[in-house]
Amino acid sequence: MITRKRLAAAVCGLLVTLTGGLTPAPAVADAEPAPAKEPPKVELVLDVSGSMRAKDIDGQSRMSAAKQAFNEVLDAVPDEVRLGIRTLGADYPGKDRETGCKDTRQLYPVGRLDRTEAKTAVATLAPTGWTPIGPALLGAAKDLEGGNATRRIVLITDGEDTCAPLDPCEVAREIAAKGIGLTIDTLGLVPNAKMRAQLMCIAEATGGTYTSIRHKDELSDRVGQLVDRAADPVATPAPAQGADSCANAPQLKTGLYSDRETFGQHRWYKVDLLPGQELRASVSVAADRPVNRDYGVMLRASTVHGREMVRGEAAGDGRTDVISTGLRYPKPDTDDSDSDSGDGEGDGDGKPAAETVCLRVSNSFSAPAGVKTAPGLPVELTIDVVDGPDEAADTAFFGLGRGWWFLAALILVGFAAGVLWGWLSRWRVTVWRTN
Repeated sequence: MITRKRLAAAVCGLLVTLTGGLTPAPAVADAEPAPAKEPPKVELVLDVSGSMRAKDIDGQSRMSAAKQAFNEVLDAVPDEVRLGIRTLGADYPGKDRETGCKDTRQLYPVGRLDRTEAKTAVATLAPTGWTPIGPALLGAAKDLEGGNATRRIVLITDGEDTCAPLDPCEVAREIAAKGIGLTIDTLGLVPNAKMRAQLMCIAEATGGTYTSIRHKDELSDRVGQLVDRAADPVATPAPAQGADSCANAPQLKTGLYSDRETFGQHRWYKVDLLPGQELRASVSVAADRPVNRDYGVMLRASTVHGREMVRGEAAGDGRTDVISTGLRYPKPDTDDSDSDSGDGEGDGDGKPAAETVCLRVSNSFSAPAGVKTAPGLPVELTIDVVDGPDEAADTAFFGLGRGWWFLAALILVGFAAGVLWGWLSRWRVTVWRTN
């Protein structure tokens, strides 16, 4: 029995040694200091319309619950956050629609927070007028303009917009189409089905969240979470305007980009790739409105002459929020380069010429009748150019990028393990019969 255990341990040790020696060590990235960023900006947009008088949140009026939540949130706002407050329906008590739909103003400017001053401003609010959500969102977006800071709007309301045809969902899509990285989160106080659908549409259009609120503790906790989230470091996509052909396409480098693509459209982008480098690209298209069944997204890499290098495809059937696909293209070293690169032999300094890779983003989305198709669907494109996988340290390729030696080694290890296991099994049967 002891002999068998030792033999089995020896076999396992041999396999671990063989496979362990072939497993590539993970590459260690050089730590680089993060670039300085502007403080994040948040604007709280509060509904102060007449319906906020209703007393159905833990025995309090909706306005009282909102004020309490604001006081708690203001006490806990991180120092690095620049916060502002905007109201809607707080000033005009009359019945004139045109005037009521302009009733939105900035109660406290976006900037370094003076907690006492902000609380005093909130304490003066009383439920008054209409619910112009669309104009309030436009005003809040203007309040947050300028710089490259993370921007977030938190909308708290107890009803749907009363100022159509300025549809707040379309307003949110227009804000997202500007590519300024502004997120809108919505909170519905005691929501009904119609209000829930509208607030969800607003949030989804900008990559935000929707939350249903029925208790005052839920309100303060959720608003606090969203303000804290703005203080967390996030990658803000840079706007990119894709073209209708590779020749006119924008030149992209490593980074995260956002764009808009209409239903069934092709959009082109360009990336330069040096010999020995690898292009890794991915694309996500968000369906921020109802779409038909059967849809797909394709990301295609080709030369400037139209020869396809590689593609990534994804398809779906039924409801979706986001669909993504990606591709990888390693550019061979200079001595193995394809003559179809179309970029010359190099520059005067003897440096190898870069190959222009054309990226085409395509979609097969379509919309039911009555659904607006403009602006286009939100597109997020990730570009990463890295050194090619010519060493075993590339954990993604496991050394396969420049040959099949690793696969051959695995075959040999498997064969040796099979022989050893077969011999061990026969030996165990022989010992069992002898005993």
